[in-house]
Amino acid sequence: MDFATLIGLVGAIVLIASSIILGVSPDVFLNMPSLMIVLGGSMLVVLAKFSFGQFFGAFKVAVRAFKFKLPDTEASIDEIIEIAQIARKDGVLGLEGREASSPFLQQGIQMLVDGQNADTIKELLSKERLMTLDHNRSGAKVFTAFADVGPAMGMIGTLVGLVQMLSNMEDPKSIGPAMAVALLTTLYGAMLATMIAGPLADKLTLRMTEEARMQSLYIDALVAIQEGKNPRIIEQLLTSYLPPNKRDRNGNAEQAAG
Repeated sequence: MDFATLIGLVGAIVLIASSIILGVSPDVFLNMPSLMIVLGGSMLVVLAKFSFGQFFGAFKVAVRAFKFKLPDTEASIDEIIEIAQIARKDGVLGLEGREASSPFLQQGIQMLVDGQNADTIKELLSKERLMTLDHNRSGAKVFTAFADVGPAMGMIGTLVGLVQMLSNMEDPKSIGPAMAVALLTTLYGAMLATMIAGPLADKLTLRMTEEARMQSLYIDALVAIQEGKNPRIIEQLLTSYLPPNKRDRNGNAEQAAG
């Protein structure tokens, strides 16, 4: 569970809700025409931008903003080095039945056991990586579209409310509801974009980048193992995926031992 996403989204909603409750009656901020324009209108406009599969698939991908968690990079490198040592000692058949922490890595290990050459492994896993990247990017684009469309629909609702108000100036009773539509649609659109759609789009983009980087690490490692490179060389190759302050793994180990 990604508590940063959960705390950020829920905290922002609770903060706004608390300020409403502490002010006037919450009923003042509930307006069905405004909700219909912003929520219904935004969903239909975004749907027009994508296919049904992309649109509804985005809501499944959105779960990754809360629950998806990649293996730690250092732990993954340690796991791969252990796999490389087994392959160097017993051959790739020694990896038969080996369980991996990642389905992507597990797929690559099975390719090694099946005797696929390095070029085939790289080609197949790179295609798998691109498909995963495209799927995740599609979900992020849908929420980015919501963040763009929401305020625009709010502005449309504001114009609708102003037109209704100006066309019925002789009836004082109609001015209040029309102004409510005008102002609340802007509020709803801003909340949809700023508090929900925008953060989800950014978090999904971050998840996409992290997963793509981890899959690149796995591909480089599996190709190196198939080519029979020394585990120490493989470790040096993979440390480039670590932050600069964590790359001196051997030096840190020697200092700890000393």
